[in-house]
Amino acid sequence: QVQLVESGGGLVQPGGSLRLSCTASRSIFSINVMGWYRQVPGKQREWVATLISRSPTNIADSVKGRFTISTDNAKNTMYLQMSSLKPEDTAVYYCYATHLGANYWGQGTQVTVSS
Repeated sequence: QVQLVESGGGLVQPGGSLRLSCTASRSIFSINVMGWYRQVPGKQREWVATLISRSPTNIADSVKGRFTISTDNAKNTMYLQMSSLKPEDTAVYYCYATHLGANYWGQGTQVTVSS
């Protein structure tokens, strides 16, 4: 099993930056797929980014050039660095992991972009 704990959300002005963290309960070396989704109330969950071991990262067109995904293996942590934030980026952001065929989700962290 994999437990995921997210942090780093908050309120930021348009054009600002935030970095979200997702810390796993096991070594992320052993996890094949990790990534981020986001969800606005009343809408479907939207894919944001995926990190597959030994493969380039995939970023959604809606955030490409503004969001980047990275890891700190020593801390078992994945990050989502968000810059040039827009009001439409406001959502609850969830990290996920796929390990041995099972999917795991974090509890979500709220990001609000507003002046």
